[in-house]
Amino acid sequence: MLDNGLRVVVSPDPTTPIAAVNLWYDVGSRHEPAGKHGFAHLFEHLMFEGSAHVAKGEHFEWVTAAGGAAINATTNPDRTNYFQVMPSAQLELALWLEADRMGSLALTQETLDNQREVVKNERRQRYDNPPYGRWVEYAFELTFPEGHPYHHTTIGSMEELQAAALEDFQDFNAVYYSPNNAVLTVAGDVDPAEVVRLAEKYFGGIRPHGAIPPAPDGALPSLKIGETRRRVEPDESVPRPMTFFMFRAPDSRDESFAAVEVLAAVLGRGRGSRLYRKLITEKNLAQREEAYTSTWGLAYGASVFIGLFSPRDGVEAADVESEFLAVLDALADGSAPVSEAELGRAKAILTSDWLRAVGELGGRADMLGQYATLEGDPKVVQDYLARLEAVTAEDVQRVASLILPADNRVVIEYVKPAPQDAAEEDAA
Repeated sequence: MLDNGLRVVVSPDPTTPIAAVNLWYDVGSRHEPAGKHGFAHLFEHLMFEGSAHVAKGEHFEWVTAAGGAAINATTNPDRTNYFQVMPSAQLELALWLEADRMGSLALTQETLDNQREVVKNERRQRYDNPPYGRWVEYAFELTFPEGHPYHHTTIGSMEELQAAALEDFQDFNAVYYSPNNAVLTVAGDVDPAEVVRLAEKYFGGIRPHGAIPPAPDGALPSLKIGETRRRVEPDESVPRPMTFFMFRAPDSRDESFAAVEVLAAVLGRGRGSRLYRKLITEKNLAQREEAYTSTWGLAYGASVFIGLFSPRDGVEAADVESEFLAVLDALADGSAPVSEAELGRAKAILTSDWLRAVGELGGRADMLGQYATLEGDPKVVQDYLARLEAVTAEDVQRVASLILPADNRVVIEYVKPAPQDAAEEDAA
């Protein structure tokens, strides 16, 4: 750790002459105070708008001119990260670029207004205009109570973004984009001592922020939501009916989360999963590849377990939902326990996912940043396979009985409008 609080994680790997540089900031939508929803995501855009020594858009130009690639940033409820992959000989350039925008972001009224419009357009493209685009927004609003840090999505509120003053964003930047709120991870053909030297050279002079406020408490008195359903009004833009499910689950730092991941793979990962075999192979009720479950690894208070299906033409959504929930219920109540073959298949899938991520330098740097930021120790990444291997069929059934019952279920149902002649006949 540098004197200003920046944590530096290095994973040397001389097999390929490249270096993945990943910078995690401990700020996501869960940190946003009331009235400032969307700030964390907007900063994902603002950080590419230039800094003291880098003009707008030049971050991309400098990296690509040096032979770099995979330049991007992402925001989720728990964090924001920035990354690029460089030839290892160009590592110093990447660190200079990241340090320059950490310490001297060009945050002006012009850049703010420009990126507010970009985010508004992104909302239209990702949420408002596409079919099913707002299902996640609806689901999180129903899954987490008003005021909970996961109640709102990262896209935030366009009204609140528009109403905020430049000074509000400058304050947000000063607090959260400080070295003592960040983890720098470098993976690849690098010398650890040299990485630390360069980090000290470029980041060491950036002053820390003295009082980073904690995020709102995400603790919940119970995982149980109740049973809540939202039926989205018929819309011609919806190509076919679609039903989404969201359940509260233990958060990703909980010791039982590996069992939650296994549960998702048993129920709805691939053609060997229970949902695929029942709804598609056996009964031909759902669209191919559209009957599955998965997890979203939120880290504080509770995470979510999600599922969806789309019925085949001529099949009623209610009939598919009945079969879908029957598959979940049979595992949750123990009437159809997990077999050793299912357990082994699920673990093999998840092991493959993990090995693929750590085998690719960008994925490894990202994973180390994740564990350093959310778990406090990047070395915890080494424990994942052991935790996964320790999961038993009984563990899976236990988390299923906790997560899947009807009193912990949000259902978002999209329907297609009735054909005009049928609608007129019904009206008559």
